Amino acid sequence: MRNLIVLGFVGFLAQLIDGSLGMAYGVTSSTLLLTAGIAPAAASAAVHFSEIGTTLVSGFSHHKLGNVYWRTVSIIAVPGGIGAFFGATFLSSIPGDVAKPWVAALLLALGVYVIWRFLILGGRRPQFSGTLSKRFLAPLGLFAGAMDAIGGGGWGPVGTTSLLSSGRLEPRKVVGSIDTSEFVVAVGGSLGFLLALGSQGIDFTLAAALFVGGAIAAPIAAWLVRHLAARVLGVAAGGLIVLTNTKTILESLGMQGSLVAVTAGVLFVAWISAIVWAVKQERLARALETETASPEAPAPAAV
Repeated sequence: MRNLIVLGFVGFLAQLIDGSLGMAYGVTSSTLLLTAGIAPAAASAAVHFSEIGTTLVSGFSHHKLGNVYWRTVSIIAVPGGIGAFFGATFLSSIPGDVAKPWVAALLLALGVYVIWRFLILGGRRPQFSGTLSKRFLAPLGLFAGAMDAIGGGGWGPVGTTSLLSSGRLEPRKVVGSIDTSEFVVAVGGSLGFLLALGSQGIDFTLAAALFVGGAIAAPIAAWLVRHLAARVLGVAAGGLIVLTNTKTILESLGMQGSLVAVTAGVLFVAWISAIVWAVKQERLARALETETASPEAPAPAAV
C-alpha cells in the first residue's frame, strides 16, 4: 500500500509538471519504475495506460480554460498515436539507448534556443503569429509518438520543444495542445504494448496508482499554465528541456554520478536565475504598457 501511495504522489508531481510545462510525466514516472527494477517495456506500458486517464482529464481541463489550439491537435494527434503504436510494438527490438543521446542533443539545442528567444525580448512582450503547416506537424507527431513509446516519455519533450521553438503558438496553447493530443498517443502506445506484451506483461495496479495522482493534479496544472506569463512559461519550459537532456547526454557518455550531479546543480541554479530574470522583465513590460495606456495628466488651468 505504501508503494502505491508513493506512486500516486509521483503521478501527482509528474502531471503537475507536465500540465504546466508540457513535458516530464512519462520521463518522471518511467525513471522511477526503472529504478524499482521494472523492465523498460513493462514500465513504459504502465505509464502509457495511466496516461489514457490523465491526458483525458488534462485535455478537458485545458479545453475548459482555453489552452487548446484544436487545429494543431487535429493534425498532430493521429500521427502521434500511430508512431506510439509502432514504437511500442517494436520496443524490444529497437535499440532505444543508441538513439537516445542523439535525440537528447537535438532537444538540448532547441531548449537553448527557446530560452534565448524569450530572454532577448528586453522590455517587449512576446508576440505569436502564423500557423504551423501539416507538413511540419504530421511528421513531428509520428516521430514524437514513436520516441514516447520507446523511451517511456518523449511526446512532451519533442512536441513541446518543437512547437515552442517555432515561435508561432503562445506557450500555454502549446502546452494545452500537446497535453490534449497526448490522449491519442497514450491509446496508440497502450494498444501496441497489449499486442507485444499481452495483458500478463502489464501491471495495471501501477498504472492505476499513477493515474489517480495525475488526475488530481491535471486541473491544477491547467489553471496554472493559463495564469503564467508567456515569457516566464517559455523560459521555464526551455530550462527543463536543457536540464533533463544535458543529464541524458552526460550519462550516455559514461560520466560519473558526482559529475552529472554537479553539472545538473549548476544548470538548476542558472535555470532558476533565468526564471527570476524573466519575471522581472515581465513586470517591466507590464509597467511600460500601463504607462503607455494611462491618459496624460490634464494641463493646468490658465490663470
